[in-house]
Amino acid sequence: MKLPDGAHFSRRWRIHEIAYDFDLEDVWALPTPGGPDDFPRLLELFASFDPERDAGPAVRALFALRWAIGGLMGWDETSTGLRSRVPSLGDRLPDDLRDGASGPDLDNAPFESLYGTADEWAAEIANSTVHGVLHLGWVPDESGDGYRGQMAVLVKPNGRLGKAYMAGITPFRHLVVYPTMLRAIGAKWRAATPA
Repeated sequence: MKLPDGAHFSRRWRIHEIAYDFDLEDVWALPTPGGPDDFPRLLELFASFDPERDAGPAVRALFALRWAIGGLMGWDETSTGLRSRVPSLGDRLPDDLRDGASGPDLDNAPFESLYGTADEWAAEIANSTVHGVLHLGWVPDESGDGYRGQMAVLVKPNGRLGKAYMAGITPFRHLVVYPTMLRAIGAKWRAATPA
């Protein structure tokens, strides 16, 4: 379920001090009910989750189209990637986060893990269109009796191309990609939850 921006900004996440000049694109409640110590399970799920494999044919088709267009346009060339196009947000990490665990590496996504804490994790991506951050948090649920995951996407578009790109993909993200991915994540979470 899509959440208002306040669901992200009202929390004292460490990402606020690191990605202060990024725009918040989306905040989503994840269908991952659990207890106070289940955040590591969520990170394991994200580390193994492959949207192109796990989220169904519509998402697979949209990702294939994105990679094809990106290949033709040179958006994802190594020479325009994270380290060469923009400084990594890792350079902004305070010592306690830099020296701590970075969290999982995403085997099936072009993100690089930045940092992890007991209830927060962030990874970044950069290409010719945007410098982006995927942020996961573990928050009390609406009832106050349990917890669930919360996902935020932060971006810094790269000029006019990046702004046009983000505007062009927004309907697909909101209507197809995120709802389908969240259903798949919820199904994987339920399948792995002990009875």
